[in-house]
Amino acid sequence: MTTGMVIGRRLAYLIPLVVFGILAVYFAWGLNPNRDPRALPSVMIDQPVPEFALPPIEGMEGPGLSAADLRTGEVTLVNFFASWCVPCRLEHRFLIELAMQDKVRLFGINYKNKPEEARDWLAKLGNPYGRIGADTTGRVGIDWGVYGLPETFIIDRDGRIRYRRAGQIDQQTLDETIRPLIRELSQ
Repeated sequence: MTTGMVIGRRLAYLIPLVVFGILAVYFAWGLNPNRDPRALPSVMIDQPVPEFALPPIEGMEGPGLSAADLRTGEVTLVNFFASWCVPCRLEHRFLIELAMQDKVRLFGINYKNKPEEARDWLAKLGNPYGRIGADTTGRVGIDWGVYGLPETFIIDRDGRIRYRRAGQIDQQTLDETIRPLIRELSQ
């Protein structure tokens, strides 16, 4: 057996070990209990809200929602939701609490939802939104960088996105992140 063949066989045994090592590091990082899976990066943070103009949900009274509505000198929370989204249902009570107790300007974007289903859902659960735009095609969600539902954004007085939450809001997020940030941005 030549020296080259011996070295080749040894390398053949090392390759699976190297691949295993790389995979082990990758999975250890992904399964780290201190890493928040909802902390998805967003290139939209500190950027102006994308230009958009959405009609209201078909059959509902009131105006739709546009980018101009978010550049009025007030801090605003924008929530992407849909009636078919189970986590949206779970977070809805926190949005109602926020709108009622904190008097926060809260707007909704109904994402790829049938109008009758959205109307029924809001009639049953309550409507915390001052304005709702209907994103029937999902184009506005794409422009905002929405990965899935629900997603919530806090917009500062100048119409810049200052915070993004992927996934449902819970009491801890409301008390420890959203309320303090809204208070800070409102000063």
